[in-house]
Amino acid sequence: MSSNPKHLSKGFVSIVGAGPGDPDLITVKGRSRIESCDSLLFDYLVDDRLLTWAKPGCEQICVGKRSGMHSMEQFRINELMVRLANEGKNVVRLKGGDPLVFGRGGEEIVVLREQGIPFEVIPGVTAGIAAAASLEQPLTHRERASTLLFVTGHEDPLKHRPRINWNDVVVTHSTLVIYMGMKHLPDIVRELLQAGKSPETPVAVVEWVSTPRERQHRGILVDLPRDVQRLQLGAPSIVIIGDVLGFDRAQMES
Repeated sequence: MSSNPKHLSKGFVSIVGAGPGDPDLITVKGRSRIESCDSLLFDYLVDDRLLTWAKPGCEQICVGKRSGMHSMEQFRINELMVRLANEGKNVVRLKGGDPLVFGRGGEEIVVLREQGIPFEVIPGVTAGIAAAASLEQPLTHRERASTLLFVTGHEDPLKHRPRINWNDVVVTHSTLVIYMGMKHLPDIVRELLQAGKSPETPVAVVEWVSTPRERQHRGILVDLPRDVQRLQLGAPSIVIIGDVLGFDRAQMES
């Protein structure tokens, strides 16, 4: 797809990752698309300061998404993107984090392809990476974490046919990063322990990562549900589970 939508004679959609919250963490390319677009469709968690970069007259529409609430259903967002592009507008679909990591960007890509709408995808810093950076901890390490797994915790692990097999998730030398897992956290922890994960496995929770509201907690797996309840940690939060969190700076540098 073209990387210079401003020179196209017909509409164009840029699916842009806004990053984890801090507006300074958006890419330069992402900012340039916001500054030049005609219509800006943005998610609930996008920082308001990003919206001030839009040019005068830019149409700005909040389309969701918030846990338990949706300003606009996904199929309506898809229809809106297509309609605006067919009107000849340069459209930015601004999504929190990275568009292709638990952001339903894949569904939007399918629709744009089916409708013959030219588009591009501009990646963003996903919340799991930002959370590790905020903790000053790696997610991988040659001795302690040879694999990295991003998992959605939005799915109820106790439902009749869960898509996630937690026995498969418990992999030696892996770091587990759980998105949208606060609602089902006690069940997720129970499943991990039953699958063989050590109760003493180090864990961390980062709430509202990279924003002024950020809070952090470190502990061990078996205590995690109780700690989260005691500290009243909630969404949006990233949960990181793995032995690599037990490494201090001296160990990582040796």
